[in-house]
Amino acid sequence: MTAKTIITVAVTGNQATRDNHPDLPATPEEIATACLDAADAGAAIAHIHVRDPLPAAPSMELGLYREVVERIRARNSDLILNLTTGPGGRYHPSEENPAVAGPRTNLMRPEGRVEHVLALKPEICTLDLNTMTFGREVVINVPWSVRRMAELIHAAGVKPELELFDTGDIALARDLLADGSLHAPAMISLVTGIKYGFPASPDVMATAARLLPRDALWTGFGVGRMAFPMLAQAYLLGGHVRIGMEDTSYISKGKLCRDNAELVATGRDIIEKLGGQIASAGEARQMLGLPE
Repeated sequence: MTAKTIITVAVTGNQATRDNHPDLPATPEEIATACLDAADAGAAIAHIHVRDPLPAAPSMELGLYREVVERIRARNSDLILNLTTGPGGRYHPSEENPAVAGPRTNLMRPEGRVEHVLALKPEICTLDLNTMTFGREVVINVPWSVRRMAELIHAAGVKPELELFDTGDIALARDLLADGSLHAPAMISLVTGIKYGFPASPDVMATAARLLPRDALWTGFGVGRMAFPMLAQAYLLGGHVRIGMEDTSYISKGKLCRDNAELVATGRDIIEKLGGQIASAGEARQMLGLPE
């Protein structure tokens, strides 16, 4: 196991809605406050999506990202920021003609998916390697697009966190590391519990972790009811952990969480009861090779 464990908080995500939790953060102020409160509870990294404040719907608006980042940095310059680049890869084949995109399609050129990263230069941004069925649509991340995004991300001085959803994604990550499109050591996140991807089970996470490059720094997490079991499993396997309202709305069976900070505090308590120690943001920066 690692000397200390990094906690990432994922405060709002792209799929969760206020039907899942009435207090899901949606405005820039709510998202920034959620990140700051989670940092006080022990999170070293904040994984950030933004939302259109009125309908609380997912957004990629640069101005919203800018406001969130500025609000956080005005109060906390140590917390590591990790902005998503996931939106922009979804394809909805229309029923009349599957070759024609349906209304839920949001495909974008790779340059558009990293616009906010190039403008705001967070320490980290996600880079999804999955091509898979995702809900009612498919997510498409073909190698040429991933390579272009990686090129732009590295040029901006930002560290990509590779989000891997199945074993094929691990093979793609290895190929991209081998040809220099990605820089080693890789930062990797193993996503479990998404239907048609890695199941959220201890043996699957253990197998996935064994397939990663030996020098990778990895985080494991689960979604839904397996969020806390997979947090514990990731720690026991020597990985880092992630929790937050992107991944679960519940603090225990049938009981909604108060907020992201409560989820982080509970995750921290699990790790410490298992004998672990939590990394501060400064310690996480050293572990990840980020600027102090």
